[in-house]
Amino acid sequence: MFLFDLTLETPARNVALDEALLEHAEGSEETWECLRIWESPRPMVVVGRSSQVAVEVDLEACRRREIPVLRRTSGGAAIVAARGCFMYALVLSYRARPELRSLDAAHRFVLESALTALRPLVPGVTRRGTSDLAIDELKFSGNSVRCKRNALLYHGTILYDFDLSLIGELLRMPPRQPDYRQGRRHHAFVTNLPASGAAIREALITAWQPDATTDWPGERLGELVEQRYAKDEWNFQR
Repeated sequence: MFLFDLTLETPARNVALDEALLEHAEGSEETWECLRIWESPRPMVVVGRSSQVAVEVDLEACRRREIPVLRRTSGGAAIVAARGCFMYALVLSYRARPELRSLDAAHRFVLESALTALRPLVPGVTRRGTSDLAIDELKFSGNSVRCKRNALLYHGTILYDFDLSLIGELLRMPPRQPDYRQGRRHHAFVTNLPASGAAIREALITAWQPDATTDWPGERLGELVEQRYAKDEWNFQR
């Protein structure tokens, strides 16, 4: 497994890189896996592949704050990312891990690995809903998945020193909610994990043990940005 400790210079390039890494694994003739970790230097909203932007996002607030809205390749609802929100992405190969073709198995494998890594930092963290991590019924991590024929992308957020007020300011209530949320507004539902970004980074690296680095697919990244992530037709298609 390769490690990419890599934050790029624009929101569009950062969101596009996860898809470029997935495509690279999908087209590889050999088993190819990676862990990417990064943190957005500026606020941005990222909606799911099937999200209806106007339903999930307060577009007027985003325009007023000049906060970009982008669409990722995976499912799930809208998120807000900025400093204090640790981002990670795993690209995993079905050749090496055929059991992960089951979505339940994929969620279980990734989230239980993350919990094992994080519990020494914060005892009591748990998995809630389909793909959340929480402390005492308060969510600090949301995750989503994109499956291809030969590989999958599993990526998510870990809030640790985040301005939580941004979530309520920029996002509407999601149209789909896990049962444990019980209709709570954003401010009553999310929290920061009481750990440093450096400690979280080391915990995730320890969990998945990437043992090398390599060149990242820059050419394909540029194509994806030009064709999709820099275009309103992609980001606001619904």
